[in-house]
Amino acid sequence: MHGWGANARDVASLVPVLNLPNYHVLLPDAPFSHPQVPGGKMWYDLARDDYKGLEQSQQLLTDWLKSLENITGIPPESTILMGFSQGGAMILDVGLTLPVAGLACLSGYLHRTPQDLEPPLPSVLMVHGRQDTVVPIDAAHRARDYLISIGVPMQYKEFDMGHEIQPQVLEVTREFILVNT
Repeated sequence: MHGWGANARDVASLVPVLNLPNYHVLLPDAPFSHPQVPGGKMWYDLARDDYKGLEQSQQLLTDWLKSLENITGIPPESTILMGFSQGGAMILDVGLTLPVAGLACLSGYLHRTPQDLEPPLPSVLMVHGRQDTVVPIDAAHRARDYLISIGVPMQYKEFDMGHEIQPQVLEVTREFILVNT
């Protein structure tokens, strides 16, 4: 899942770098147009305090993910959700409530602390840059600590980078995908 102001085409270039030739990769666009970025999309409006569109996006994403087994023949238990920034927040929101194999959250955060989650919880990989000025590293630490406290199988990695996806992030993500599927 792409970040705020990006779109599925922006993250498509990462797919070959992951080097997972036997995997299906689906890249959805967020449902809302970004107000300042031509062609950019958003899962919800970060510029508003009420995150307008968040609940609608959560429902649309949940419905789409639940439909994938009928479309692809791949069960959720063999599915990894991966998201960057706002897309990472979305996969944590939605993915913790689904029976998926894992969640790879790159430079993401939690919108809320999810309650009443049903075990087993999916494995989570969180990767964050120590110099991230867009999503502060404290947001990643809070998410990590909360997820650990509720029993989520967790891997957390920090790199000397900003708000970006560097090659070492993709290698860690690739290993996570291979181990969890």
